[in-house]
Amino acid sequence: MAAVTTLSFAQDITITTDPALAALSPEEMVAKRQAIMKEDGGILKGAGALSGAEAVTAADHLIANLSNLTVLFPEGSAVGDTGALPVIWEKNADFQAILVTAVTAATAMKTAATAGDATAYADAIKAVGATCGQCHQTFRQKS
Repeated sequence: MAAVTTLSFAQDITITTDPALAALSPEEMVAKRQAIMKEDGGILKGAGALSGAEAVTAADHLIANLSNLTVLFPEGSAVGDTGALPVIWEKNADFQAILVTAVTAATAMKTAATAGDATAYADAIKAVGATCGQCHQTFRQKS
């Protein structure tokens, strides 16, 4: 069984990934990351209407999904029907930094939801969405 990948960053953010992801084929990685991004988009669209435990759960899903994305773009995984551009691997540190920023924003979203701070929660939702947009602008093929 693969070990859990855990990365810690200066922002006191810990990224823990699902160990099962390491065993996926490149094709399965593409499908998994596409499913995660679709799910995250849906979560973000509805997150503004949530509060309390539902808002915390939404943030938890985003934290897990965004963390898992950090390991779903290994070299050689640009196969099949992927919108991933080669720049992901050419500027991988920049790509990973955006994911860390997204996890940080999702963590702020959870903190705000837990505290019942609607303003901070809404700001954090916007921050997560902005990182998604930033990543797609640079690292995803235009449709």
